[in-house]
Parts: sequence; C-alpha cells; structure tokens
Amino acid sequence: MGRASPGIRLDGRIPVNPCQRGGRLYEADRAEKIWTEEKIARLLAVASPSIAIAALLALWTGQRQGDLLRLPWSAYDGKYIRLRQSKTGRYVTIPASKRLKTILDSANRTSTQILTNAKGRPWTSDGFRTSWSKTCIRAGLADGLHFHDLRGSAVVRLALAEATVPQIATFTGHSLKDVEAILDKHYLGRDVRLAEDAVRKLDQKEKRTKTVKCR
Repeated sequence: MGRASPGIRLDGRIPVNPCQRGGRLYEADRAEKIWTEEKIARLLAVASPSIAIAALLALWTGQRQGDLLRLPWSAYDGKYIRLRQSKTGRYVTIPASKRLKTILDSANRTSTQILTNAKGRPWTSDGFRTSWSKTCIRAGLADGLHFHDLRGSAVVRLALAEATVPQIATFTGHSLKDVEAILDKHYLGRDVRLAEDAVRKLDQKEKRTKTVKCR
C-alpha cells in the first residue's frame, strides 16, 4: 500500500476539519447591511429613550453592542470616550461629537453604566436584544438589520464626511482591512453622495482653473 499524502490518513479520511481555521469574512459578511438616515429616523421615532440613546451611542462611536452595554460613565470625561474593546483588546479614544456630547451630558445617571433600561438599571444582553427587536418591529424595520450593523454604518458615515481609512480605523477600532471591506461592499461606487461630492469638487476645480486662465 502506498504512503498517504501529509495530513491524510491511509483510509482516505482527513484527521482535521479543513474549515475550522478558515479565513474570516468581515463579521459574517454583513458589510452590505447599512442603516440609512431614513431607517435611523424611523427607529428613533418609535424608540424609548433607553433604546434611542443606545442607537445613537453606537452610531456616533462605531463600537460593539457588548462594549457599549458595559461602558461606564467613568469612560466619558465630557470630551472623549475611552474603552478597551473586549473582542480585540484594542484601546480606542473616541472624541465625542457635538450631538453625542449633548445627549450624554443631558442623560440621567441612574447607574454606573451609561446604557440602562427603563428602570434605570444596566441592561442584560438578552433584555437589550429583546427590547431592540421589539423596537425594530414597531418601526417596520424587521428586515435583517441588526444593532451590530450600526458599527458598519458608522464607518460609512465617517467616509462620507471625508475621513480617511486610517482615521476611521483609529476612531472605531476596526482593522484597516475591515474598514476597506465595509467601504468596498457598500460605499465605493454605491452611494450617490460620493458621486455628487466628486462632481462638486470637479466643478470647483474647473472654476478655479478658468479663473486663473482669464487673468
């Protein structure tokens, strides 16, 4: 009997699962799942204050649900939010936007945690998921969008604001490759605002060029 190839037994069976350590797709290939401004508005129109602040915190920080549910008030100093991401171990420092600062500064601090339920107590993961799901159903948004998709949506919003890939990665704690994957899936060539921005810049450049030539 001939020798088996390395990693294959003589009976033809492979002793390990070849898919066990396969390459990772970006968050189960959810890069195309984006919360548009219209869908965010629909959610906030029916959301309770406790769900609304969670949605806006995710949208303005780009952080994961678990990290946000555990986020203590001590992580916010009135200007920055600082946290260590539980999944990657990365430390991120997120400047609070004017809107987020207004929301946080006016929030009732009923717990050491920023996000709390209607009773002012820290959310459990199951409790938050249940309340989030009910809110999405009331908003007519039970179409496959998840809370986690706010993280990718934050990347797209930053890109539309002309932030660079390294700037976005520093803000959200994504790897550069993950930022590029999100933008490649949704942003590049798909959002008409990008094309409109490009044309506007082209018009401005042409106008400046004509002005110089006419002098």
